[in-house]
Amino acid sequence: MTKALFYCLLIWLAASPVWGTYSIYISPNGSDNADGTSPNAPVQSLQKAAELARSIKDEPVTVFLKGGTYEMMQPLTFGPADGRTAQNPLTFTPLNDETPILSGGRRITGWRKQPSGVWTTEIEAVKNGAWTFTQLFVNGQRRHRARIPNDGFLRVAGFPDGGRNVGYHTDCQRFEYAPGDIDPNWINLDDVEVIVYHFWTDSHLPIESIDTDTHIVTFKHKAGKVFTDDFTDNGARYIVENVYEGLDPPGEWYLDRKIGVLSYLPMPGEDMTAAEAIAPVAPDLIRMQGSPQDNRFIEHIRFEDITLAYTNFFLPPGNSNDAQGSSSVPAAITLAGCRNIRFDNCTVRNTGTFGFDIGRGCRQIQLTANTLTDLGGGGIRINGGTENDAPLLRTGDNVVTDNTIGPYGTVYPSAVGVLLMHTFGNTVSHNEIHHGWYTGVSVGWHWGYQRSISRDNRIEANHIHHIGQGLLSDMGAIYTLGVSPGTILRGNLIHDIDANHYGGWGIYNDEGSSHILVEKNTVYHTKFAGYNIHYAKEITVRNNIFAFGRLQQLSRSRVEPHKSCFFENNIVYFTEGTLLDNNWKDTPYIFYYNPNQPEGRQTQSTFDMDWNLYYNPNIPVDQLRFNGMTFSDWQKSGKDRHSLYADPQFVDAAHFNFQLKATSPAFGLGFEPIDMSNVGPRR
Repeated sequence: MTKALFYCLLIWLAASPVWGTYSIYISPNGSDNADGTSPNAPVQSLQKAAELARSIKDEPVTVFLKGGTYEMMQPLTFGPADGRTAQNPLTFTPLNDETPILSGGRRITGWRKQPSGVWTTEIEAVKNGAWTFTQLFVNGQRRHRARIPNDGFLRVAGFPDGGRNVGYHTDCQRFEYAPGDIDPNWINLDDVEVIVYHFWTDSHLPIESIDTDTHIVTFKHKAGKVFTDDFTDNGARYIVENVYEGLDPPGEWYLDRKIGVLSYLPMPGEDMTAAEAIAPVAPDLIRMQGSPQDNRFIEHIRFEDITLAYTNFFLPPGNSNDAQGSSSVPAAITLAGCRNIRFDNCTVRNTGTFGFDIGRGCRQIQLTANTLTDLGGGGIRINGGTENDAPLLRTGDNVVTDNTIGPYGTVYPSAVGVLLMHTFGNTVSHNEIHHGWYTGVSVGWHWGYQRSISRDNRIEANHIHHIGQGLLSDMGAIYTLGVSPGTILRGNLIHDIDANHYGGWGIYNDEGSSHILVEKNTVYHTKFAGYNIHYAKEITVRNNIFAFGRLQQLSRSRVEPHKSCFFENNIVYFTEGTLLDNNWKDTPYIFYYNPNQPEGRQTQSTFDMDWNLYYNPNIPVDQLRFNGMTFSDWQKSGKDRHSLYADPQFVDAAHFNFQLKATSPAFGLGFEPIDMSNVGPRR
């Protein structure tokens, strides 16, 4: 073979489909009557391609997707019979560099401009009751339902079912509104929805009736909490959505589902005869359902470089979305009873739901280098069987790495970027999680010290920023719950965390968090503490930087008869707010290491702090207070005996460069430099 012929062969191989695999071709313009074995005779539907692949078990199969939009009114489904082996996997990938889009949406046409400037179109499927939707996208951008008010919020005026004087978890079905805020004469009043933002949830409540004498609005079902903003007497904030009379600023729309008419007030420059308007139809896009209890798993299927967009979801009757983290909201891509499934470099966008739900009985799922954006719910939820379920139903050892997640929570703001519930051994690393209205990463799902499946989860090198955004309370960039031995929160860059009233913490160890390592994180620009404990047990917090908390730097709520944390080798740098806020008092308790020998008992404190570096450039050390004490008295009490109050000598703290100069006193305390150069997605 000549050298020229050899190089021609290499070029041909590089441009050809995957060598050594069985190829199936698919195109939006194909036909499911074709055999799909040639680019010139592709099948049309992904489901047909999956069926063809099912019969080919003795070699790898690659499904090549031509570019274009694949309309999916029903999800692509897989069952146990679709499982593959590591030697003969199934891969869905674009043909060459084309861009396939799996779309659960339907394009809306037939627009007519009205004299008012509003564009309208009649949708027959809505008129006859076959379809309705709560989301609309114009030229790829989310548009919002007509609402009152356009900016800001209304405020609950009274509590006929009780306010702060009853338990905050009291189910409430009505509240008093200020005169003029809600109008019983609105068109299609039974389609109007009140969305209440209170505590850490957003309650979605369709109106049942209005009493104009008492100004009481009653809803079709209950909310799971009282209608206060949080634990104060302040009435909760709320908006009213899907109000035709509120159709006024550009970009809002209203669907009159009784007559099937969609009205839209366009943005400046939008011509609806040329614009692409899409509303979602499909409830989800990919559904993999194995049978883990029978040990029949779906395995070794991979999706790469594919875009998935538009899902339609409605809260079922009686569900107001009161579950923490919007955990009852489903996902565009659902996996259960799956192993060794991969999604690489895919895009999930414009959903009414979460992006991914990795459910019961899943192991070794990999989500790598994906972009999840404009999500109605959260980004990724992982949740399996509990400690009371059969081991085959438990979920763990999954990898979520190098993804970009955000904005999220655009419909259900209490949704979480990455939500790990009953699950273990997962790696969540090198992701960027941004612009959510609630928590960035949540780990654990037991409130208290009972046994938990959650353990050995690693949350590392993530860039988590602009979380909370001032809407809800009681949240953090990273939030933990329950007993979780072996769990590590390491090397994360966290900043710009804001909350409504209370909360807005950087790292938040909530109820029962236990046996967790928190190290080498950099946290700055939080409304409340960079590090917060509600109540916890034996958390090791070491070698972190907590800087520029606005109202507080470190916070702890509850004293219990055990060690809550070991806080050492940290740098706390601040210019405002309280250093140690809430309850850092220390009630000693008796610890018996030999109950048969009274002389063997010891008095233990409830937290240890030492070898830390504190500094506020605006306050001399003699004016600083540690839990009401001077630094000297604090040290005499047994806390921070070797710690220093000194300038850590950051390279440029004003511009958030927290690298340390060589002369930093932190090094003399044993502080190890934190390298943030590799944080977030690696491209």
